Amino acid sequence: MGVSASAPISVIPDGLGSVIYDQDGMKNNDQQIKPGFSIHSQRGCKPVNQDCAVLCQGYGSEDGVLCGVFDGHGKNGHLASKIISRRLPLLLLDKKNAVAEVNENYSESHSSNYSGSSPNNELLEWEEAYMNAFPEMDEQIKMVKKVDFSFSGSTAVVALKQGDDLLIANLGDSRAILGTKSEVGITTVQLTIDLKPGTPDEADRIRSSNGRVFALKDEPGAPRAWLPRVYTPGIAMSRCFGDFVMKNYGIISTPVITYHQITSDDVFILLATDGIWDVLSNEEVTSIVCGVENEEMAAKAVVDAAVAAWKTKIAYNRCDDCTAVCYFLQKKD
Repeated sequence: MGVSASAPISVIPDGLGSVIYDQDGMKNNDQQIKPGFSIHSQRGCKPVNQDCAVLCQGYGSEDGVLCGVFDGHGKNGHLASKIISRRLPLLLLDKKNAVAEVNENYSESHSSNYSGSSPNNELLEWEEAYMNAFPEMDEQIKMVKKVDFSFSGSTAVVALKQGDDLLIANLGDSRAILGTKSEVGITTVQLTIDLKPGTPDEADRIRSSNGRVFALKDEPGAPRAWLPRVYTPGIAMSRCFGDFVMKNYGIISTPVITYHQITSDDVFILLATDGIWDVLSNEEVTSIVCGVENEEMAAKAVVDAAVAAWKTKIAYNRCDDCTAVCYFLQKKD
């Protein structure tokens, strides 16, 4: 059965403490954003902002956090990112519960040789939930009625914090960074790899599936993915939700999972769409975050700086949508 795009898609329960930022503005389901968290988005030169973001406080556990940014592209990209931002958090939680139930049943049936859960069992369950939820999310988008996602889709980068464990799933060219203390101040650790068609392993997969990878003359440093014999669609990411025609030519919806164990030196985590990274370096973003007067200003300060940079670094009529989510792991000094 298909899913109607006009049907209500705000399916995240209030209990997840969800805050959603999309084309309709910010919705917080009567949940207050806790101190240390910030979320902001601004439309670029297109008629509609195709970015969305989500922040779920108390996710999976009392102090758990889930946040993500989603960058839509193509004619219906704004619908793809909106659907994903509303549905993926609940889908991921459902998958985690399903994996945990299977593991619990297995443990009970092998109780004679089982001496308790592995210290990393919870983390492995979340990782498996990620790997199950992303392809199913792709299938749900495919089933949406009256909306064609053949050449439209969305990237995603989703960070999950449970205790001192940080698990990030990346699909495309949005990015997550970590600000951490060092002898020279706050330094930046990039937590994800930008998954673009020009990345060697990604290019090999696309070409082995008969897709093409090359850059246009006016964008020599930006290889794109194309169909075998036509100059379409020229997408700038190698993994994404949607873009179902290109799924036959090497574009996939399998995320790359990375892990970080949070230490007392780690200060903040920031996720942002590529509209930020096209004009600001990791170090510039870290400097902006560290320079804000309070934590709640961080995401907006980064977005404002990126919008200003677009005016000076790149033709402003090409300004991309800019979205960021930031949360501080310790109170800002």
